[in-house]
Amino acid sequence: MTDSYTPPRVWTWDKDNGGAFANINRPISGPTHDKELPVGKHPLQLYSLATPNGQKVAIMLEELLEAGKNAEYDAWLIRIGDGDQFGSGFVSVNPNSKIPALMDHGVSPPRRVFESGSILLYLAEKFGAFLPTDPAKRTEALNWLFWQMGAGPLLGGGFGHFFAYAPEKWEYPINRYAMEAKRQLDVLDRQLANHEFIAGDEYTIADMAIWPWYGGVVLDRAYDAAEFLDAQSYRNLMRWAQQIDARPAVKRGRMVNKTNGPLEEQLHERHDASDFQTRTQDKLQGTA
Repeated sequence: MTDSYTPPRVWTWDKDNGGAFANINRPISGPTHDKELPVGKHPLQLYSLATPNGQKVAIMLEELLEAGKNAEYDAWLIRIGDGDQFGSGFVSVNPNSKIPALMDHGVSPPRRVFESGSILLYLAEKFGAFLPTDPAKRTEALNWLFWQMGAGPLLGGGFGHFFAYAPEKWEYPINRYAMEAKRQLDVLDRQLANHEFIAGDEYTIADMAIWPWYGGVVLDRAYDAAEFLDAQSYRNLMRWAQQIDARPAVKRGRMVNKTNGPLEEQLHERHDASDFQTRTQDKLQGTA
C-alpha cells in the first residue's frame, strides 16, 4: 500500500467500492423486495448456501439423522450473489440477512432461529445430541463454539477477504490477518494435540462449527491459501480435519445447497434422504 488514506469526518457509502461481493454489500438492513420463502413437508426448514457457515447446520442435521434422530428437513437454496437474503420472507426469519436461517414448524407458533452457532445449540438441545450433559464438558464445548463465532470473522472477513477477494493485493492487511489466521490455527493445533476432538473425547457441535472454516483452510478448500499458511505444519489440526472429513454425514452435509465444484457434489435443494442419489446436479443435467 503506497497511497495514504485520510478518513473523512463522516463516512459515506460508495457503491463502486470494488471487490468480490460488492454488489450485495450495503450499510443498511431490511428487505429490498417482496419474496416469500417456500415451505416444504418437514417441520425443519433450512434456508442456506454451502458457505462454511451454511455447512455447519446441514452437517448437524445430517449427523442427527445418522444418529437416528427424527430431524428430517427441507433445505432451500439462498443465492446470496442474487440478493435472495434481502427478500422480505428471509428478512422475517433473519433480520441480519445472513445465511443460514432455520424455521422450526414443529412448535407452535413456528420458531425462527438465526446465527449458525445459535442454530447448532438449538438443534443440540432440541434433539439431545452432540452437546455433553456433564456441566464441565458442556461448558468446554460451548467455549469452543463461541470461540469460532468470534474468531471466524477474522479468518473469513479478514484474511480471506484481503487474500482472495479484495480488488488488489495489499501487503499490510494480508500480513495482519495472516498472522491472526496462523495464531488461530496454532490455538487449534495445540488443543488437538491432547484431544481427539475439539472439546475433548466427544464429537460435538464445536467440531461442526469449527471444521467448515478451519478444516476447509487446511484441506485447501478455502481461499487457495493452504500453502501460504503452511497448513501441513499443523499436524494435529490436519489429523482432525481429515477425520471429520471422512464422516458420512459430513460428506452429505457439505453437498446441501452447494452451487460450486463438481456437479455430483452439488445438491441445490434437499427434501429427502434419497436426493443425494437422485437429485444432484449431474443427475438433473443428465451428465452422470
